[in-house]
Amino acid sequence: MTSRSLYGWFATSLASHPHAVALEIGTTALTYAELDRAAAWMAERICAAAAGVPSRVGLLTSRGLPGYVAYVAALRLGATVVPLNPAAPPIRNYAIIDEAAVDITVVDATSGALTEVHEGPRGPRLLDMTGFDLAEVPARMPGPRTPGVTRAAAKDLAYIIFTSGTTGSPKGVPIRNESISAYLEHAIDRYALGPGCRTSQMFEMSFDASLLEIFGTWGSGATLCVPEPADVFTPVRYANARKLTHWMSVPSIISFARQFRALTPGSMPTVRCAVFGGETLTVDQAEAWCAAAPNATVHNTYGPTELTVFVTDYQLPQDRSRWPRSSNGSVPLGPMFPGAEWILLDDDQRPVPSDGELCIRGVQRFDGYLNAAQNSGRFVAVRAVDGAQDDGTAETVADSAYYRTGDRCCLEDGALIHLGRIDDQVKIRGHRIELGEIESVLRGHPEVVAVVVVAVTADDGEIELHGVYTGKEIPGAEFAHLLSVLPAYMRPREIRHRESIPLTPVGKVDRRHLASELGTPLR
Repeated sequence: MTSRSLYGWFATSLASHPHAVALEIGTTALTYAELDRAAAWMAERICAAAAGVPSRVGLLTSRGLPGYVAYVAALRLGATVVPLNPAAPPIRNYAIIDEAAVDITVVDATSGALTEVHEGPRGPRLLDMTGFDLAEVPARMPGPRTPGVTRAAAKDLAYIIFTSGTTGSPKGVPIRNESISAYLEHAIDRYALGPGCRTSQMFEMSFDASLLEIFGTWGSGATLCVPEPADVFTPVRYANARKLTHWMSVPSIISFARQFRALTPGSMPTVRCAVFGGETLTVDQAEAWCAAAPNATVHNTYGPTELTVFVTDYQLPQDRSRWPRSSNGSVPLGPMFPGAEWILLDDDQRPVPSDGELCIRGVQRFDGYLNAAQNSGRFVAVRAVDGAQDDGTAETVADSAYYRTGDRCCLEDGALIHLGRIDDQVKIRGHRIELGEIESVLRGHPEVVAVVVVAVTADDGEIELHGVYTGKEIPGAEFAHLLSVLPAYMRPREIRHRESIPLTPVGKVDRRHLASELGTPLR
């Protein structure tokens, strides 16, 4: 395997298919040559705004043309890309920009409102590309001031994605070029991506699964088809309007479409491959999708951000009679990608044959969080005799150490089945959330004595967050103000006052009891 930078994957398609369409967004279609020319022009503006060639470039954009051009531009410069979520409060994005030492952040019309935290001499540098017009890009590039392409090394950082953290602070996950290159090399072949393929772009750039959509496409000479805002909720219309061959999204899109009776049998005939990830895919969801897209293979994928997008894949057999029937109705996680090794550990961190915490190491494993203090307890060095020992206290994590996913899995008929989280982390609409971060924010109210947030399954099968607290009864508006620093998907649907929090016999918060009171507890 030869590692390539993310720009190297794009450049291979640029050299082989310069006149193939790389990007369709709205009524605009850009070939690989046109996209690269626009990126070279954008790179010049990034350097001017940053007063030099930046090391790290933030992207605060949501499926806007400037964001895609800026992504390629940053990679041309050899910079590390730091995607930001426009739906998150500005103060949260500001904290990420500060922690990641971002030199310049590109914003556009999709970036949301900018508040005073983005202004002033101490605020981050911004390049506002609102109103970006391709007509401004010269027909011939590069010009005399255009920065050349910087070749990034295998060990250089390709991107940094921030995930939810237990202390109220997001955790930065740096991914090297060699890790994302190993992933793309396998994924592009696995999903038969190549010239003529047309792929969806359902994941936000701040969600690492977008790397499969964007660079699985651009690394294979295919066309990335960006949805209009309304298309995100109407998958059939979007798939047919764009004649998609490859679909990629969280499984909850299936449930949403079914809820509105928008997933009728045979309604997506052009789709040949569907890749679902970010949360559990149930057999029931897969059956509904297969009926709507009868010509498609269906893949269930799994992988925390720390393991570079996805690290397992299970392809459902074409013959429905051979479909797995797991104990919890979920599709198996599937085999590990090449170069990955896994092990299951019990509560004492000793290897077990089944039903334990899934721990993984290999080329796709990251080297540790941006803040090394957050490594503690997240890595284990497994020894045959002594069992496992914590290996996350040092600034540099050994290559031989396993990353503790926090996911409980078991083996059924030789296949890994996801049973849920061993800690308080859940996934909602593909976003990984640590309940402790939400609790930390709610504890910021001076009248709160104790607070617990739990995830429950609602009547429609979707996961919801509910909170309970003790102390003085507090008006909902005051909690709403506290929670405004969190993205909408992290805000509990309801927060109830209680006289006390139920505890287990050993004195721990009885989350299962609380979840049973509020709805159906998650497994």
